[in-house]
Amino acid sequence: MMDLLGLRSSTAKTLYSRKVFWFLSLAVAAFFGLQSIQYAFSSQYIVQDDVRQHGFWMQRFLDPQLFPDDLIADYFQSAASPGYTAFYRLMAALGIDPLWLSKILPLVLGLITTGYSFGVCLQMLPIPVAGFISTLLLNQSLWLEDDLVSATPRAFLYPLFSAFLYYLLHNSLLGVGIAIALMGLFYPPFALLSVAILTLRLLRWQGLYPHLVKHHRNYWFWGVGVTVTALVLLPYELTPTEFGPLITAAQARTQPEFHQVAGVYGRAFFFHDNPFIYWLFGPRSGALFLLMPPLIWVGFALPFWLKQPARFSLARQVKQANLLLQITVASFGLFFVAHALLFRLHFPSRYTYHSLRIVMAFAAGITLTLWGDRLQTQQQRQTELTGRQLLSWGLTILLVGGLAIAPFFPELSLPTQLQIIGGAPRLYEFLSQQPKDTLIASVAEEVNNLPSFAARSILVGREYALPYHTRYYTQIRQRTIDLIQAQYSPELTQVQRFIQKYGVDFFLLDPGAFTPAYVAEHEWMSQFQPTTATALTQLQQGKVPALAKLVDRCKALETKGLILVNARCISSPSDNEAKL
Repeated sequence: MMDLLGLRSSTAKTLYSRKVFWFLSLAVAAFFGLQSIQYAFSSQYIVQDDVRQHGFWMQRFLDPQLFPDDLIADYFQSAASPGYTAFYRLMAALGIDPLWLSKILPLVLGLITTGYSFGVCLQMLPIPVAGFISTLLLNQSLWLEDDLVSATPRAFLYPLFSAFLYYLLHNSLLGVGIAIALMGLFYPPFALLSVAILTLRLLRWQGLYPHLVKHHRNYWFWGVGVTVTALVLLPYELTPTEFGPLITAAQARTQPEFHQVAGVYGRAFFFHDNPFIYWLFGPRSGALFLLMPPLIWVGFALPFWLKQPARFSLARQVKQANLLLQITVASFGLFFVAHALLFRLHFPSRYTYHSLRIVMAFAAGITLTLWGDRLQTQQQRQTELTGRQLLSWGLTILLVGGLAIAPFFPELSLPTQLQIIGGAPRLYEFLSQQPKDTLIASVAEEVNNLPSFAARSILVGREYALPYHTRYYTQIRQRTIDLIQAQYSPELTQVQRFIQKYGVDFFLLDPGAFTPAYVAEHEWMSQFQPTTATALTQLQQGKVPALAKLVDRCKALETKGLILVNARCISSPSDNEAKL
């Protein structure tokens, strides 16, 4: 029987198949990456959802005059990890546009992740097809979500954590140290996770009791991990921020932004009365909030199959599988520690969300390889197969093949990458021609796109209203309340005082912005009570906002139903009072 998968090949054939499957693994990553790049450049105005939040301010690297005295830009720049900032700054110094780079970079990060992950899997099971299946499932998992595609700090954790695992299994002290240092600079939570894994490797279990291992090498790795993490993270933690301390769990529990109120999810939704949602499926609080290809779930069978070498003879070749258990235990350990120290260690879900995706890919790859070897062994033992066996195997292979192929379809993978396509090109072009200190005020959803597509500052925007640092969010909240009051006030003087207070140059209005239905159904404004309720009551009573009366006279641009109103026109004392 021909060994199609290279499960029982000679040494020479194994080396050849290793090269072939390594190349195929990279080809899979390249396919998804190029598909994503094509989509990312499908429009002149398109940006990944998290890039428009965490990356828009990097346009300052090319033009320092952009976003002058911009609270939002200053905040997100200060919150960015030092490695992430330094990398994009270096690329910008070479003349590479950060927003352009963010569309190309995921392909590079995906290829690096695939290369290291293939090597990690071969250390656990030296069968090349296992490495291919594992990286195939990992790539499907990564490109079905927006983490790698975002090119933000969390995108870098995948190649760096894969490198950490690779060098750990290869006993490279230098490689482990460098990988941890880079994780600390790009995505600090995974530097802590790496140290937790190294700590678990100091223990071995005899029954229910742990004992310290006798291998001195493990202590060297632990010492290097702790030292490097401390050196990288302590300066970052000890440096005070101008935006105030992190919000405490007690404070967060009192704010609507962290809850679901009347069916509306707050901007930073975290707490929920249902424990299953809170602990398992909450996007920031839950341990299992992740989207993975269906085939990856067969990885749960691995612990059981490894205990059945009589049925799965290839299980005897599996080594270092305890690393997967160590990653899982460390992840859940930090998950609960992060809950206890909320929000000091970032979101609890981040410790399980990313690592379980990697663990499950390796587990599933090895599991499917064991299953393939079992089928091949049974086939070799039987000269003829019964019709029932042929039907069973055929349907199983067809199902597995279908589940493996399905994620390659762009209709499944691209929508979940959350690319935001701008719908108002004329608006972006008009604003980009205005002075660089132009400030736009709006509660419209479109305002969130202006920093990326027009490179102009906005007063507030739901995308940027993160309530984690008190001094920052206090200002954002007050700005939003002032904006709602000004936009719906029947008093012109209140609008004019608002313009003068913040130096607003334009108002951006949605279609129907002055109707009761618009205010009542606006999810973000609903978090700013009682201000929004007052505005709604005034509209229901027939009181016409002063701004609404001046739209026709002061309109600077109208496109796609959006209306841009010149604030200078509103501030002009000429005959505005007479018109009101």
